[in-house]
Amino acid sequence: MSRTDRGSVEKITAAIVGTGGIAEAHVTAIRELAEHIELVAAVDVDEERLQVFCEQYGIAGRYTDLDRMLAQELPRLVHICTPPSSHAALSIRSLRAGAWVFCEKPPCTMLAELDEIEAAEEETGRYCSFVFQWRFGSGAQRLRRLIETQAFGRPLLAICHTTWFRDDGYYAVPWRGRWETEAGGPTMGHGIHATDLVLWLLGDWTEVRGMIGRVDREIETEDVSMAMVEFESGARGSFVTSVVSPREETYLRFDFQQATVELRHLYGYTDADWRFTPRPGEQEEALGDAWARRPAELPSTHASQLRAIVDSMREGGRPPTGPREVRPTMEFITALYRSAMTGVPVARASLSREDPFYSALHGNLAEWAPRNAERSRGAG
Repeated sequence: MSRTDRGSVEKITAAIVGTGGIAEAHVTAIRELAEHIELVAAVDVDEERLQVFCEQYGIAGRYTDLDRMLAQELPRLVHICTPPSSHAALSIRSLRAGAWVFCEKPPCTMLAELDEIEAAEEETGRYCSFVFQWRFGSGAQRLRRLIETQAFGRPLLAICHTTWFRDDGYYAVPWRGRWETEAGGPTMGHGIHATDLVLWLLGDWTEVRGMIGRVDREIETEDVSMAMVEFESGARGSFVTSVVSPREETYLRFDFQQATVELRHLYGYTDADWRFTPRPGEQEEALGDAWARRPAELPSTHASQLRAIVDSMREGGRPPTGPREVRPTMEFITALYRSAMTGVPVARASLSREDPFYSALHGNLAEWAPRNAERSRGAG
């Protein structure tokens, strides 16, 4: 990073691509780090929406073409806030133009695209970081350190529930509920935050047994998924993801040998959302003391993650939640779909480039492939 004549660190120039609803979270994050980042441009194919967005947030550079923006503005950091099907292509074009990338979830639509993004990193020397901001809240950071030091003993059981609600109006948006454009159902687009957090905390998984269904929404993808998971540590996990649950909640529970840790919230948490229960006995006070030692509070926001990316850019190192770090989560989702659609457990070690699910999360299976889902819907 270059420096000004005064010796201060020059601000990182940033651009936002896609000005839909999630872009607001990125603007908020950039403004929280205004000392370090300057938002110089926005891109959207919808010119009217672009103008409204730029007027609202005082953005000078306004473009309907990504490549033109990259050539004229030369941003150091590009925030990708578009529908999932475009994430890989836009990330790769931004990397090749010399920018780092902060891309919304899901990272891409399949493992094949994740490998293409990693290859583009190697080609360009630039890096891509995906939005998994729940890893960066102080509560998760604290629990991660306690797990690494085995302060509560071995993990034994995990429960991960993303029970949210999305009505028919939500799916009236043309790109939602379709494999080609949304990449998957709630397993991929909604529960991925909680899933990623559990996998990041508990480490490598070895086998998934999955189930999915279209229980109430007229869409191509699933609206409910469930999975039973075995971790390398020997721990077991239960995952439920839904968009048909009127009382919305995100609930995580971790049972260790010496304590239970719970997190109950919806779309983001603070330290107040965590609950700790020590195992009764003579170690109860010591366990409570270990949990009580906490870092300075950080909420699980985009800004908390963006701060870590800024640090990586200054140091020239690989940022957190890049293709390598999020691969276990993408492999887990791939295995869940494969298990659910084939009816057999899937070992992580069995996933390969030859697997049909490597290049399409529906595996081109007759019951779930888009053309068959569309035909079935029309017949109803």
